Amino acid sequence: MNKTLAGLALGAAFALSSQAFAQSAEPVQAAGSSTVLPYAQIVAENFGEVYPDFPTPVVESGGTSGGFRQFCQGVGPATVDIANASRPISDSEKKACMDGGVNEIQEVRFGYDGIVFASAAQGPSFALTPTAVFNALAAKIVKDGKVVDNTNAAWNEADASLPSQPIAAFIPAENHGTREVFDQKVLDAGCKASGALEAFKAAGMDDKAAAAQCHQVRNDGKATDIAGDYTETLARIAANPQGMGVFGLAFYEQNQDKLKVATVAGVTPSVATVASGEYPVSRPLFFYVKKAHIGVVPGLSEFVDFFLSEQMIGPDGPLAQYGLVPAPDAQREEARQKFAAGTTIGG
Repeated sequence: MNKTLAGLALGAAFALSSQAFAQSAEPVQAAGSSTVLPYAQIVAENFGEVYPDFPTPVVESGGTSGGFRQFCQGVGPATVDIANASRPISDSEKKACMDGGVNEIQEVRFGYDGIVFASAAQGPSFALTPTAVFNALAAKIVKDGKVVDNTNAAWNEADASLPSQPIAAFIPAENHGTREVFDQKVLDAGCKASGALEAFKAAGMDDKAAAAQCHQVRNDGKATDIAGDYTETLARIAANPQGMGVFGLAFYEQNQDKLKVATVAGVTPSVATVASGEYPVSRPLFFYVKKAHIGVVPGLSEFVDFFLSEQMIGPDGPLAQYGLVPAPDAQREEARQKFAAGTTIGG
């Protein structure tokens, strides 16, 4: 495989430091998605028990985008080995990695997650649609055929079938992969279904500007970006029981005593409805591995193999018990084969 001179130089520098790196027995380092975080931590803890000769991997959060920023900084002992992600790596992130000398990346899809809307357990039930969420949270909506600033104050103003509870939504900030899925599978769908997308174009916006407008969330206090993890969102709802939060399915299932989940398009989110594709707001989960670190970072290859084992990601494993929706049998086996073969993005 052809490599740039910069990549060769980085590789050489890494090779020179690898012996000292191995001797120091530094743990595998992973960072990224707060959704993937608990799954990776479960695997890391089990790995530490099964493989006592290796340090227990260190798994940190920071959001999908933040994880890729760390991952793409370069190769070598001062950089993370794995980026956890709740969406695929973007073209701009691939370029950033190439620019940083990270030119061989292995992509691993290990299961699925649903994105849910949940409010205080003692509150009313919500039956949401993408249109209702868009009309509640978008910066601009369509009323009487005209594009107007969103002034809806209560959920029943966004959709007459919903409770009259004041709109107060806590949504993931843009550093989270969850936000991208929220934008694409909820706001985009609601923008189109409500007629807003066509109205934006009719008002003079080109296709790109109209699509961007669909993602603009109101900034009048009705919607709040949450840069932290789901525990922060949960705390916001505890402080404001009329709030509505966006969570990963697994986090909701671990907090059902505190939260009541909404249906979306008539479907209740669950492992079964996400696995079947019936629930409309779901996504695959990934982690990305620096191939240059395989065989150099102690325990990295073993950790990935362990992560992909049936005892971890299978239907009876601890990740499924926590809330992961296991990938179909053939996909799990494909993930194992691709990693073992050293398949890289684009390879």
